[in-house]
Amino acid sequence: MRSDLPGPQHEWLDDDAGPVVRPYTLTGGRVRPSVDGFDLVAYVLATPDPDLAAYPELHPEHRLLVELAGQGTPVVELAADLDLAVGVVRVLLGDLLSRGLVAVHQPPRATYLPDNDILKAVVHGLRAL
Repeated sequence: MRSDLPGPQHEWLDDDAGPVVRPYTLTGGRVRPSVDGFDLVAYVLATPDPDLAAYPELHPEHRLLVELAGQGTPVVELAADLDLAVGVVRVLLGDLLSRGLVAVHQPPRATYLPDNDILKAVVHGLRAL
């Protein structure tokens, strides 16, 4: 920690690592979202004009997720933008979804999966390159 900076020094800051806060502190120790089924490519869209003032218990990360999801953003991009683990973002999104502050739009499931022989042929073709 640098002592040559003006102002009070905080023990939870580190020059190399940045803020030293464990991800599970953001989720209250929870590892699963309150709502199941956040696919990595699912789009999250904030509700129009969300009233965040009605939820003073929300963390700054919750508020930032709502802001970032204003245009519709995949879960994986939200995690990258916040520089948080996807599991943490899923838990935070579950909190927001249960409060009606975001909506999640899952991609359609594939109805046809390729045959194993086709996949083996593709792998063989790639190895031949």
